[in-house]
Amino acid sequence: MTLSSKIGFISGLLVFLFIILFTNLEPSNPKVTYTAASAVLMAIWWMTEAIPLAATSLLPFILFPLMGVLKGEEIASSYFNSVIFLFLGGFLLALAMEEWGLHKRIALKIINQFGGSPSSIVIGFMIATAFLSMWISNTAAALMMLPIGLAIIHKMEKEFGEETTKNFSITLMLSLAYACSLGGIATLIGTPPNLAFIRIYKIIFPEAPAISFGSWMLLAIPISILMLIFTSFLLSKVFYKFDKNLRIDPAFIKEEYLKLGKATFEEKTVAVVFGITALLWIFRADLNLGFIQIPGWQKVLPFPDYIDDGTVAIGMSFLLFFIPSKKEKRTLLDVKVFSKIPWGIILLFGGGFALAEAFTKGGLSEFIGKSFYNLNFSPLLIAFSIAFVINFLTELTSNTATAQMILPIAASLSVALGIHPLLLMIIATISSSMAFMLPVATPPNTIVFASERLKIANMVKAGFAVNIMGVILVTIIVWFLGNILFDFSSFPDWAK
Repeated sequence: MTLSSKIGFISGLLVFLFIILFTNLEPSNPKVTYTAASAVLMAIWWMTEAIPLAATSLLPFILFPLMGVLKGEEIASSYFNSVIFLFLGGFLLALAMEEWGLHKRIALKIINQFGGSPSSIVIGFMIATAFLSMWISNTAAALMMLPIGLAIIHKMEKEFGEETTKNFSITLMLSLAYACSLGGIATLIGTPPNLAFIRIYKIIFPEAPAISFGSWMLLAIPISILMLIFTSFLLSKVFYKFDKNLRIDPAFIKEEYLKLGKATFEEKTVAVVFGITALLWIFRADLNLGFIQIPGWQKVLPFPDYIDDGTVAIGMSFLLFFIPSKKEKRTLLDVKVFSKIPWGIILLFGGGFALAEAFTKGGLSEFIGKSFYNLNFSPLLIAFSIAFVINFLTELTSNTATAQMILPIAASLSVALGIHPLLLMIIATISSSMAFMLPVATPPNTIVFASERLKIANMVKAGFAVNIMGVILVTIIVWFLGNILFDFSSFPDWAK
């Protein structure tokens, strides 16, 4: 245990005991105080990683029954629900792509389309990485793309020398890390905070209409694209300009692609299953484009309201356990795949969901709402402030844990001020994936930093500017485009 972990562990316990013993937030309802104390303890332990994040996530199952906040059975249901199955099904599909090398073929195919100039290589890399991160974990995308990026850097250094290619190396490594985060925000399964938002939103507002896979993409993809454009320009044209004479022979990238050989039966099959799954997700529910509404396919089923994105994810990934491989004597996915599933992340989800359940049923959400009732600030200013605070907070803390701590508070604040809850909750969710300054902020940042091709100062210099742009862009796009998609102009009845 590190010094910071020890400090976090002890301070978390001391603050927890202080709140329990010496405060009484709501005399008529002690559950409010108990929930607040538990939330603060979890927040401190999550932020300092006093114990493993997944272990901290188990605290609700111990504390809430002992303090009479929630029954053990109620809490247990928080740890496994439809959102968990959406994550599980999406992860199984991603593992199938990795198992048979489809992800590498997709990445090299995209990069191969952009020529051999340094700028085009950076753009190709960012597009390929962002696309992969939309569907597989950001960490997996970074690990897969790093060797390809280093191979190109080694080729450049061999021809032009290390000093001449230094800025290109820094740009390529940073663009790889940043594209992982920016691609991840574009879909519900792209990054854990998005899934956390979907479930917490449903827990706090059970009568609210569900956010579909397609409607999320309509809002998040413009943010992702604009941030990718800004980031590529900032890195290659402002902070780390590289020699215009640098160039890599396009044949090198083509050669890397040809090394993969012809697409195998397994790759083609996984690609077809993955493609159909994506289409089913996007067009499952009605898709409101503002000027036209595309009806969802689930309406043709006998029980349309019984189907959700988790059903699609599990149903399609389930097929891979039946389709036989032509290379090996097994199916495309087999029993070994379950050992690769990140159960720690699933427990982290569950802990956040249990905390959100306690916020609502224990009365803490209402208490927080009343505390902010007389606050008189512009909704736009509040939205900007939330984006700014969360953006920089996640430089030092887990983005999933941060989202799960902040989302119930954002919901309570929205109700107290009469602001549409989706405005602040969506901004909080997306902002939690916008950390670009430090190696510890996200796994992709850590992975590229470990390549030893850049220093912390390189990441901080570019990352600070990208962070600020992220705050501005997320606030503006969610404010305007979100209003078209979800009608922020009126306070919904389901939130009253």
